[in-house]
Amino acid sequence: MLATVLGMAEGFDVNAMIARFQERARAVRDRSLPPLEGTARREYMQRAQIDYQDFAMLGDAEGTLEDGILVLKVDLRPPEARGEA
Repeated sequence: MLATVLGMAEGFDVNAMIARFQERARAVRDRSLPPLEGTARREYMQRAQIDYQDFAMLGDAEGTLEDGILVLKVDLRPPEARGEA
């Protein structure tokens, strides 16, 4: 098990992983709503919103590998607090 973990960090592409989360966020946002009614529709829409939020958040992360540890930094401050106003 230890050899597998050590080998994983060597060839791991943090930016490719983040790009996959960006792709997943777009897929959730753009997918059509299946023919659901009532409670099932509401639950599906709530799950899609949470999925989009999670994937988009990870897609906005700055990632690094530090001594074999994946570090993701996600700035959750509003744009004006980040100087992006």
